[in-house]
Amino acid sequence: MKLFETATCSSLPQVSPDLSRDIRCSEKTPQAHRALFARLDALHLMETGGEMPMAHPLADRITVMAWNLQRCLYPEQSADLLRPHAPDVILLSEMDIGMARTHQRHTVRALADSLGMRYAFGVEFFELGLGNDLERRLAADDHNDCGWHGNALLCRQEPDALALIRLDESGLWFCPEDGLVSDSVFKQPRVGGRCAIAAILPSEAGGICVASVHLESLDDPSIRLSQLERLIAALDAFAPGLPTLIGGDLNTAFTPEDGRAREEPLFRAAERHGFSWANNAKGTTTRRSLLTYKPRPPKKLDWLCARGLVPIEASIIPAIEASGKALSDHEVILGCYALPKPRRGEEQDD
Repeated sequence: MKLFETATCSSLPQVSPDLSRDIRCSEKTPQAHRALFARLDALHLMETGGEMPMAHPLADRITVMAWNLQRCLYPEQSADLLRPHAPDVILLSEMDIGMARTHQRHTVRALADSLGMRYAFGVEFFELGLGNDLERRLAADDHNDCGWHGNALLCRQEPDALALIRLDESGLWFCPEDGLVSDSVFKQPRVGGRCAIAAILPSEAGGICVASVHLESLDDPSIRLSQLERLIAALDAFAPGLPTLIGGDLNTAFTPEDGRAREEPLFRAAERHGFSWANNAKGTTTRRSLLTYKPRPPKKLDWLCARGLVPIEASIIPAIEASGKALSDHEVILGCYALPKPRRGEEQDD
């Protein structure tokens, strides 16, 4: 598995009938999954599109929002929630393209177009089913047009570079016996693995690297630690020496706020690499939604961490539209950062 890939396309290639048949008939082993993973072209590409970006680079600060949109059932209403905060970058996870449960919509494009932003999307999983019981009730069709589920990055500047960073290919969600023994795995058969989308954005002081990531929700914290370490290694190779921000759903079981950070070692691992968790508002980031089976204790799963950027402010924005409807089972997190000042002699003319 490559550390990162940079190929882009305007529309992800569909899975052929032959490959779809091979996937469904395949043995459920890590070896078989790796072979299928290699054959799925869409797992090695980023789809890009959206509105034409702003021509000027970032100036003295950047506003970043991160949101696990839980399939993105309501792109337009979600855009209405985000728009007043005028984000420069939005880091998204759990976005659907061509899924029956979200009415076969391209949710990433719909959200980006509503906000007038560019997007880059990477597939986490090719979904073999229609989702859980609640999601099946929302589906008007008995099939997925595409079956793509993954992460996205929206921005207002044209990126100088993009990278798709794959965090595992072993098939944790494909191999129930060898992967994750959980009801969720049996209800959501899928090919693929967790990933991140990274972009280098132009600023008056040079490039700024931002990354949208979704870490593993199941198993023990060592899986997330390994994924974060791989992500940082990839970012160091993709954007060496640049100020870097990572954000998204880290699925942390324990947090520094409850005094149990040692049980989720990714926090200290990031700090060893020079990242800071200082710009995260206190409070939990999950809520009950339309797709939530039963009430669960609120958790803090969503985080921003940065290196080479100065924190200004942070907040947690309830994922509730004007009518009171929940748009996701995750709140939106927001962080503002001061950018490095241009080095002497590199200031741009007006």
